[in-house]
Amino acid sequence: MRGTLVRPRGAALLLATIFSIACGHSQDEWDRKVAEGNELRARLEREQRERERAEADYTDALTEIDLLRRELAEHGLNIDTMSANLESQRSALAEYERRTSQLLETTRRLEQLQKKLAALSSLGLEVAVREGRMVIELPGDVLFEPGRERLKEDGKKVLCQVAAALRADDDLRAREFQVAGHTDDRPVASSVIKDNWALSALRARAVLLSMVAPEKDGCGGLPVSKWSAAGYGAEHPLASNETSEGRAMNRRIELVAQPNLAELGLAPNDPNAKPKPAAPKAGTEPGASSPGAEE
Repeated sequence: MRGTLVRPRGAALLLATIFSIACGHSQDEWDRKVAEGNELRARLEREQRERERAEADYTDALTEIDLLRRELAEHGLNIDTMSANLESQRSALAEYERRTSQLLETTRRLEQLQKKLAALSSLGLEVAVREGRMVIELPGDVLFEPGRERLKEDGKKVLCQVAAALRADDDLRAREFQVAGHTDDRPVASSVIKDNWALSALRARAVLLSMVAPEKDGCGGLPVSKWSAAGYGAEHPLASNETSEGRAMNRRIELVAQPNLAELGLAPNDPNAKPKPAAPKAGTEPGASSPGAEE
């Protein structure tokens, strides 16, 4: 039996044709797939080379940073400390801006209150900031007769207008106030009131009761829990007691708005928050001088 002789090259072409037919792909499709594979291989190689360059650049950058740290250290500088100081300065600036904003708001409220009480300025009432606290100052002679602790009728009317102005402002209504009584250093012509400490405390009490009395006819109506009273005698004069004008200035009642801890940047349980000092008691002898009495 005679066989058919097939040359090797012809056999390979025959096998490729059979394989192509079996796989369902033409020779062009096969060549295209091979080309795509070569392109992907070339792209992978390029990306690998780029990665190697990036790693080399990163290593060089770390080396430069280390050299820079050493140079700064030789000059007594620490980049970590510098960064911490910069962050601290940023925090301090933010706190300064916050407190400045609060101060501007407090000033705005003070100006508003001054406008509300402007009608009483003819009676000598003043609104000022003293030692960081807002103070409403009322002349004692407007409120009381000399040496007496009972409010005059005109004084009651003045306090009604002051109470109305405070009630109308939500912030002031919610704020704590201390009624501070002050006198001059002249003797008190009374057999009942012993000295200026007692007189100042009794006057402060009388004003306090007027401010926190149940609201009626526009008077009183301020929250009892937010108000207190203290007598300071003649120990905090605004002017010399050597002249009648100076003594008149010293005879006064002050409504002192207590500072809000939030405005000072302190929480109520902040260890830096100082408690409010206790008010001196009526009749207590001062530490360095004996009490006088009002004229």
